[in-house]
Amino acid sequence: MLSIFLQTLPFFLIIGLGYGAGRSGFFPEEATAWLTKFVFYFALSAMLFRFSANLTLSDVLDWNFVLAYLAATTLVYVLATIVAMVRRVGLEETAIEAQCAVIGNVGFLGVPMLAMLMGEAAIGWVMVMLAVDLIVFGSLVVILITGSRDGRMSLRIFRTVGLGLLKNPMIVSILLGLAWSALRLPIPDPINAFVRILGDAATPGALFAIGASLASKSAERASVAGWLSFCKLVLHPGAVAISALLLFEVQPYAAAVMIAAASLPVAGNVFMIAQHYGVAPKRVSSAILISTVAAIVTVSLVIGWVARLY
Repeated sequence: MLSIFLQTLPFFLIIGLGYGAGRSGFFPEEATAWLTKFVFYFALSAMLFRFSANLTLSDVLDWNFVLAYLAATTLVYVLATIVAMVRRVGLEETAIEAQCAVIGNVGFLGVPMLAMLMGEAAIGWVMVMLAVDLIVFGSLVVILITGSRDGRMSLRIFRTVGLGLLKNPMIVSILLGLAWSALRLPIPDPINAFVRILGDAATPGALFAIGASLASKSAERASVAGWLSFCKLVLHPGAVAISALLLFEVQPYAAAVMIAAASLPVAGNVFMIAQHYGVAPKRVSSAILISTVAAIVTVSLVIGWVARLY
């Protein structure tokens, strides 16, 4: 277990470096926003395109895998929703809290870290989870918040959701890569080198950006944030493990990747949604901060355990 911790430690040290740079003011919030945009639209997209262009849809479209992840995530999502309703939290805040409970930092942290720790074969499975997160739960939170404000569901809501997905560079890069693979077109050497070099910037850039963004976050309403962090770091990977290994019998390596990815801390894009709609951004900020700090230990424990599965 110590060896796994030492392997994950450099990733969190880069996050810590970004945090220190942001906290000291050397790397201001404006710089963090631009670095995040570079990683999101260019570096991470290049990495995802390169990996997906070397896959076929049949390599990763395992319905047992999809259903196992969807079932487990829905269970934790519903649990977080029930707890919020018992506390008499409004629908908008309930939707945001449920999002915190199940949406991990799969894109910025999971893709580069799991590729290095579990092999590049993990990326295909991580992309499937990323697609489920964005298409199902990313759409659901927007529908719930917008529908709550409008008082009804309308075509305008679904149009907003659809356009949001089409504009998401991670979804676009994965789809373009799979389309390229389906056409059986070789990637010319200069283009392959281009996307590799650009994609290699995703790992340090994303980790540094995570840390720098944490510098502006504070741990307010720590009890609620602590509960949401517990959901994300413990209940979510636990539910995924039961679903993948016992209920849907997902192949061992794919199950290990799924469990490891489910153990990641709350994603930064949940804060972006909360801030955009003005729904409990400080609560989400606290959950991201607490879960990321705790993940230094919990993620190592989970990855150490799943390494025995394959």
